[in-house]
Amino acid sequence: MAIDRYSYPFTAIVGQDDMKLALVLNAIHPAIGGVLIRGEKGTGKSTAVRALAHLLPDQQVVEGCHFGCHPDDPEDWCSDCRDRASAGELPVTTRRMRVVELPINASEDRVVGTIDLEAALKEGSRRFEPGVLAEANRNILYVDEVNLLDDHIVDVLLDAAAMGVNTVEREGVSVSHPARFILVGTMNPEEGELRPQLLDRFGLCVDVEGIRDLDQRVAIVEKRSVWEDDPHKFVQQHAESEQDVRAHIAEAIATFPEVELPREILRLIAQISIALEVDGHRSDLVCARAAQAKAAYDSAEKVNTTHVGAVAEMVFAHRVHSVPFGKGGPNLSEVIARMIGQG
Repeated sequence: MAIDRYSYPFTAIVGQDDMKLALVLNAIHPAIGGVLIRGEKGTGKSTAVRALAHLLPDQQVVEGCHFGCHPDDPEDWCSDCRDRASAGELPVTTRRMRVVELPINASEDRVVGTIDLEAALKEGSRRFEPGVLAEANRNILYVDEVNLLDDHIVDVLLDAAAMGVNTVEREGVSVSHPARFILVGTMNPEEGELRPQLLDRFGLCVDVEGIRDLDQRVAIVEKRSVWEDDPHKFVQQHAESEQDVRAHIAEAIATFPEVELPREILRLIAQISIALEVDGHRSDLVCARAAQAKAAYDSAEKVNTTHVGAVAEMVFAHRVHSVPFGKGGPNLSEVIARMIGQG
């Protein structure tokens, strides 16, 4: 689904700073592994996702490629682009990133795509009907109510997000294509939870709820009214702040690989994981990547404890089984703050 001409501005969203930061960090470095947004309906989750897409840089793509392959990344080309490149230079065009939504009742074939077995057996050709993962390549994949999907479908999505490749195999016939996307899942915990094994595979997790501050609630209604009356004027009012965020994201994407990640920061992250009794090592990797992305967004040359503190709670919120200090003790944010203060 393409972004509307007048998307509600990202910078006009009142509150929900953690959610907005988690989305920005994944835009800077999608290898963080996506974000799961947990919370009640009507808290701006889908609005924020669509608004983010409007801030991301335009992309160069191979013209006519269903997967939107990057013309300068031959290692990630689909088979069609490889074949076309062997016959001559690939035509190039630009496009805006899109939000691709996964229907809640989507079948596995709708998600991964299908192979025409009859053509494969009779003609020896591999006719492939692309699915949602093909459309999502180099875009944002938005999965609303992810907790209501079949566990197998969620597994498929998370596998593709982690590997950057979607492989479809039917009766000995195999087709692969690039599937690199920014994964955003939302859920209302009151409607059911995700299995812990699936929760852990989301890079970041943010809990959102309706704003309780009186002035902010009034501001939400006032801004929405102005937006509905005159979207063009509203967008123009936020054009400067939108451009500022857009420029910061573009700069952070470019400078992310150059941001130094000191060993003492890695030790601090490992200490937090050990103290919180987190299973496995995924949390360490995600926290390091997220802190590095935050440093890049802040135009810092290297990661420091402030960057770790800004991302740690969204890294560990869905991975902690219980707070180490027991019931009645400090909450997760307080534990993390103490660890960083000691680091």
